[in-house]
Amino acid sequence: MCHQFIKSLKQNKIMTNKIYLQIVILMIVGFSSCTKSAGIGGQATIKGQITVDNINFLGNIIDSYPAQDLDVFIIYGNNDNIHDDDAKTSYDGSFEFNYLNPGNYEIFVYSECMDCPKGQDSVVIATSTIINRKDIIDMDTIHIANFI
Repeated sequence: MCHQFIKSLKQNKIMTNKIYLQIVILMIVGFSSCTKSAGIGGQATIKGQITVDNINFLGNIIDSYPAQDLDVFIIYGNNDNIHDDDAKTSYDGSFEFNYLNPGNYEIFVYSECMDCPKGQDSVVIATSTIINRKDIIDMDTIHIANFI
């Protein structure tokens, strides 16, 4: 009887070690495949400035000024054309999207359009790529039209 008990303990120890090993392997595989995609949850920032250009009937820029309180949209990754977040420009036309992961992003705003059908606005799109997790991307100024 004692011999059978010891044999049972040895089998349980082998079984316990196998289970432990399987759990460790699953954890290693799970953590190594945990890559973050574009979007929130990181430490990077994309920021920029929007400027409104007043354009006369000849197509000449008369003057420019910061776009105040304008909606700016961001798309995470390259999967679709639906915006994932938005921000408003400040009094100086600046905007920021914070806490982003590395990846590809599209920033877009709407602009007046002289040739668009039925008074539709045109879309002005700027792309940006965050490479490092703490990047601060300062985009070029985005210009939108105001036809006067």
